[in-house]
Parts: sequence; structure tokens; C-alpha cells
Amino acid sequence: RLTGQQQEINNLIQRKISVDEENARLKNEFSNLNQKFKDKSQELKDTEECAQNKEEQNRLVIKNLEEENKGLNTCCADLLNDLEKLRKQEAQWKTEKSGNDARIKNLETDLAEAREQMKELRSICSNLSSQVAVKQEELSQKDSDVIRARKELQEMQNLYRQNIKHTAQQAELIKQLQALNTD
Repeated sequence: RLTGQQQEINNLIQRKISVDEENARLKNEFSNLNQKFKDKSQELKDTEECAQNKEEQNRLVIKNLEEENKGLNTCCADLLNDLEKLRKQEAQWKTEKSGNDARIKNLETDLAEAREQMKELRSICSNLSSQVAVKQEELSQKDSDVIRARKELQEMQNLYRQNIKHTAQQAELIKQLQALNTD
């Protein structure tokens, strides 16, 4: 009977040694996971800060471009109004017909210049629209980066919770072994 108890004690000791080794391995793995978690958290924080800065810069750029675009649209409208006025004057002067040839020639020159300005302004408006589209694409990419970083953080948090649960189970097994040893 004593030999059976001794054998049982030896088995329990052997089991305790295995549990201790496993516990040490798990503590090391937990430490590594904890460090990875901290690194990922910092990386997420840095990414979010960078994204916020970029977003703020993009908002300012977009706001400035929209204001500039608004001004250019106003200028275009003014030029279109001027063009319309010039056309009305041209029609009126043609009806008068007395010595207005030189004035008509000047007005045609003004009209050509106004058209050239409109062409340039349309080109500027087109370029500004392209810049706004590029900035919106960059903003969308940053949003995707933040979402991906958040998913990675969620995965790390899940692993962390699983590890804590496993550690608690190991601690309970050790407590049971210690209770058996004291018995």
C-alpha cells in the first residue's frame, strides 16, 4: 500500500513538474503576446494620430480648394455676365451703324479675351476638381488603414483574453496539485 501511495506521489510530482514547465512556457508566451499587444497598441495610436493629421490637412486643403473654386465660379459667372452684356451692346451698335466699326472691333477683341479667360478658368476648375478627387482617395485609403489596424488590435485582444483564461486554468490545476501534496 505504501508503494502505491509513493507511486501516486511520484506521478503527482512528475505531473506538477510538467505543469510548472507548461506554466513557465505559457508565462513566456503571455509576456511575448503582451509585448506584441503593447507594440500594436502603440502602432495603432501612431496610425490614428497620423490619419487624424492627414485628415485635418486634407480637410484644410479641400476647404481652401472649395473656397478657391467658389471664387473662380463667381469670376466665371461675372465673365459670362460681361460676355452677355457685350453681345447686347454689339447688337445695339450694329443698329446704330454710324462710325461704330472701330468700337465693334474693340468689343470683339474684349470678347475674345473674355473667352480665353473663361477657357483658362475652366482648365483651373478642372484641375481643382482633380485635386479634390485625389485628396478624397487619400482620405479613403487612410480610413481603410485605420479599420485594418483596429481589426488587428481586436485580434490581439482576443488572444490576450484567451491567454488569461488559460493561465487561470493552469493556476487552478497548480492549486489542486498543491492541495494534493499537502494531503
